[in-house]
Amino acid sequence: MKQVLVINGHPDKESFNYALAEAYVKGANKTGAILSQINISELKFDPNLKFGYRKRMELEPDLIDAIDKIKKADHIVWVFPLWWYSFPALMKGFIDRVFLPGITYQPIEGKPFPKKLLKGKTAHIIITADTPKWYNFLVMKNPAINQLKKGTLQFCGVNPVKVTYIATIKNSGASFRKKWLEKIAVLGEKIK
Repeated sequence: MKQVLVINGHPDKESFNYALAEAYVKGANKTGAILSQINISELKFDPNLKFGYRKRMELEPDLIDAIDKIKKADHIVWVFPLWWYSFPALMKGFIDRVFLPGITYQPIEGKPFPKKLLKGKTAHIIITADTPKWYNFLVMKNPAINQLKKGTLQFCGVNPVKVTYIATIKNSGASFRKKWLEKIAVLGEKIK
C-alpha cells in the first residue's frame, strides 16, 4: 500500500492552499493509500539554520516527526504559494532544518554530488501564484520550482517530480477555485 505525505507550506489555515491540500487528501483517501500530513505552520521549530552545516542543531520533536514521515513516504505532495518567486520563509526554514546531510543525502568525500538518501520516492508540487505561468517560465525561469524540484528533491533522490502550476489566484472567482479543487481531488485519486 502506497504511503502518501502531503506537506502544506502556506502559513494561513484559511488560504486556498489549505483547501487544495484537503482536496488532494479527499481524493487520495479513495485509493486506500496511507496518508499523512504536515502543515508547516503548525510545527514548533526554529526555522533558522543557525550554524549552517558547521554544527548540527538539535532537532525539535516536530522536526523528528516530519523526518520520519518523509522517510516513510513513497510519494510526497508539496502545496505552497509562490511569494517573490520563492516559497514562504517558514517553508524555506523547514527545508533548511530537515533536508540535512545524513538524513536526506550523504556527502561523499572528493565527489561533487552526494549519495541520494531519498531514492525510490516520487513527488508532486502544487504551486499557486499570481504570476501567469508563461511569465514565471519565460522571464523568471521557474526559480521556486527549480529550487524545490531540482535543488532539493531530485538532489536527494526523489524522482520523478511533477508540477501543477495554478494561476492567477489574485482576483480569481469561485468557479476558477472550484474547478481547481476538483482537479486536485482527481489528482489525489490517481495515486496508485
